[in-house]
Amino acid sequence: MGFALNLDLQLTSSAFTADGAIPTRHTGEGEDISPALSWSNAPAGTKSFAVICHDPDAPLVSANGTYGFVHWVLYNIPGEVTSLAEGCGDYTQGQNNFGKTGYGGPMPPEGHGQHKYYFWVLALDAEPDLSAGLDLWQLLAKVEPHTLAMNRLVGTYQRG
Repeated sequence: MGFALNLDLQLTSSAFTADGAIPTRHTGEGEDISPALSWSNAPAGTKSFAVICHDPDAPLVSANGTYGFVHWVLYNIPGEVTSLAEGCGDYTQGQNNFGKTGYGGPMPPEGHGQHKYYFWVLALDAEPDLSAGLDLWQLLAKVEPHTLAMNRLVGTYQRG
């Protein structure tokens, strides 16, 4: 267990392809709604999922050594779920680096060029029933012992 990439678990989106541009509609310059996501091939024993969107290209380093910008933390997703609809407001929303709960779309600093956005799905062997509002690092500390598999879908965005 732990945080190791598992290529059997697949994460896709109908909004963008792997390493493709994230449509403006899903960014801070657009409607700022989460893209639809789907996953398949979760390992046996999966009881729940968590989904994260993180921008490691963001010029933000915290005193505790964390880096990048967190756009979405979503968890307590039941094990039988294999997709999230566009604009998903279901399940338990965590805190993003905008200081809000829920999804906050890509919005790199002006003139900062293209950023990569990592959408992660984590398959867990437990149903932790975690309280709302956890930040990424709090969530990861709680789910690490229960992580069976994880994989990512990377999209890009550059401000217009």
